[in-house]
Amino acid sequence: MAIRRGRRPRARGPAATGPTGGPPVSAAAVSAPTEQLLLAALERGGDTLETGRYLVTYREGMAEEGAKALKAQDFRMADARDFSGQAVALEDAGDAEALNFPEIGVAVVSGTALEAHGMSAFAAAAADSPIETIEPEYFVFAAGSEYLRGFLAAANTIARDLKGVPVPEPEEVEAEVLGATWGLIRCKVPPSSRSGVGIKIAVLDTGMDLGHPDFSGRPMTTNTFVGQPVQDLNGHGTHCIGTACGPKSPPGSTPRYGIAYAGSIFVGKVLTNSGSGTGAGVLAGMNWAIANHCEVISMSLGSQSPVQAAYTAAGQAALSAGCLIIAAAGNETKPTGAPANSPTIMSVASLDPNLTPSSFSNFGKIEIAAPGRDVFSSWPRPRRYHTISGTSMATPHVAGCAALWAQSSPSLRGASLWRRLQSSAQPLPLPASRVGAGLVQAP
Repeated sequence: MAIRRGRRPRARGPAATGPTGGPPVSAAAVSAPTEQLLLAALERGGDTLETGRYLVTYREGMAEEGAKALKAQDFRMADARDFSGQAVALEDAGDAEALNFPEIGVAVVSGTALEAHGMSAFAAAAADSPIETIEPEYFVFAAGSEYLRGFLAAANTIARDLKGVPVPEPEEVEAEVLGATWGLIRCKVPPSSRSGVGIKIAVLDTGMDLGHPDFSGRPMTTNTFVGQPVQDLNGHGTHCIGTACGPKSPPGSTPRYGIAYAGSIFVGKVLTNSGSGTGAGVLAGMNWAIANHCEVISMSLGSQSPVQAAYTAAGQAALSAGCLIIAAAGNETKPTGAPANSPTIMSVASLDPNLTPSSFSNFGKIEIAAPGRDVFSSWPRPRRYHTISGTSMATPHVAGCAALWAQSSPSLRGASLWRRLQSSAQPLPLPASRVGAGLVQAP
């Protein structure tokens, strides 16, 4: 497996630590570790998921000018291009006050630095400014996780994760042994002649069990954006990768659970082993996936935050580059959360085996639906397999089918791939606000 790691930028101010030791990171540094952001958020109080950092989004087509505008304000800047494959984690930014993601036209800036340089969030940008918006960054979580039930629960669970307390196993659900899982059958995957070969599929999640026997010999490009090894100690990421990219013929009586079994797997760990992360970490993963020309980018994560310009810009950058970002609508029975609520990101709802919307599935901005209830897929060893539910499980069904469609024609990239997924979906007699164009289908 090829593990692509970044390198720290050169000569960007005094050396600073990550969470592992060394001199303390300055309050204005953008590389403040998650626990520092968490403690500051708890001190501020209130039921908010804001991290205290900010996202600066440049006007479309003005990424270079936007970065220069921040430098002109004397921000100490780090740039993803200073790292191999643009694989940069926030912890790698040293004592920089801002970290620039050139592929998506966004920078993350510390709140302290923003104030020190005389800038403020939501301030109206001048018409001739290359900066479009400055907005708060939010904590993000694996879709459907307990953390979305409120900030106090989120804070307590993140704190538990940072102390190394194991995350409890989800409730066991017995899997029915079949030739293929119910989701793959409903999506018409088994009869498809496509394998996803030649297509890069990035799954931005909690990582992957890199030693899972079902993926033995399968090349993977991996990177972490959260200061933890890519190895998945949570399970969520391994489960999602299994659905999108798992094997055609698992061993023994195990049913087929993977769709794009010959696709190229890009593992971006943007959530910690507790399933928690930050918007900037997710954006770093998106920037990396686009820089590496991943035709399909799957994200089973989010938060109940407003539409964010940074995610919208990332989605547009992906479409312009021939990539498609697919994200979970969320499991709170509320309007679709971020980043799936952005108009440039395809939002996925969950269906039960009878093709009705799952009781937990969010609604509103929905582009397509997929199997999300009782989904069997890979899981970290020693368990190896697990059955769980959520829009998180529906999303990789769409991502896997998207890879098969992308393989079928080089013209199916970005926006044209989005349209094909919708036009080929099986219509359902339900409102578009619940199921979008209908049930995703393989070619």
